[in-house]
Amino acid sequence: MRTMATGDQSPEFDDLLREMIVVFEGANEGFLGAETKSILDGLSERNLCGSLKDHFQRAILQTRYCTYYVDVEYNRNDGKLKTIINGQLGPISITCDLILHSRGQIVSQDNLIAVEMKRNTHSKEEKDKDKLRLKCLTKDSFDDVWSFDGKVLPEHVCRYILGVYYELNADKREVSVKYYAKGKLLKEYPVKF
Repeated sequence: MRTMATGDQSPEFDDLLREMIVVFEGANEGFLGAETKSILDGLSERNLCGSLKDHFQRAILQTRYCTYYVDVEYNRNDGKLKTIINGQLGPISITCDLILHSRGQIVSQDNLIAVEMKRNTHSKEEKDKDKLRLKCLTKDSFDDVWSFDGKVLPEHVCRYILGVYYELNADKREVSVKYYAKGKLLKEYPVKF
């Protein structure tokens, strides 16, 4: 796999980002192989995320992330509702379609992957909201001020290593995948199924 520059200048972060991409792509390959009919039949995104969750769990079994959790529509952070800071709108509660995280147990790196899944038939506005959410979730801090101390979770959710926008197009038999890291679009590519 080709190295993707994040501008972070941290080899540790870049290694972690590559690991997360490998985890996602392994899960995605299994998911598309098993769920093509479900996608073509128009099953709900919630159902499809549940299936993708199973493939994520298999993908992390033999990795150092095997103690992490894969959750669908998880909305808590240390017992409180998960929120992000979204521009001038202030705190917004969020529920991601699928996340790989430690449920607050590993403060040094709680959040690994956030996935937002949409069918191509959704409005541009809905798709853009998911993409903006992934930009916010992958930023190093929610307000560009919070400094990570490795001991306390931030007030608002951030520091996901990888954000994945996953758009299903049954007519084209294609998924459009967009990777976000450090609050920016990193890479996008299509996957046929």
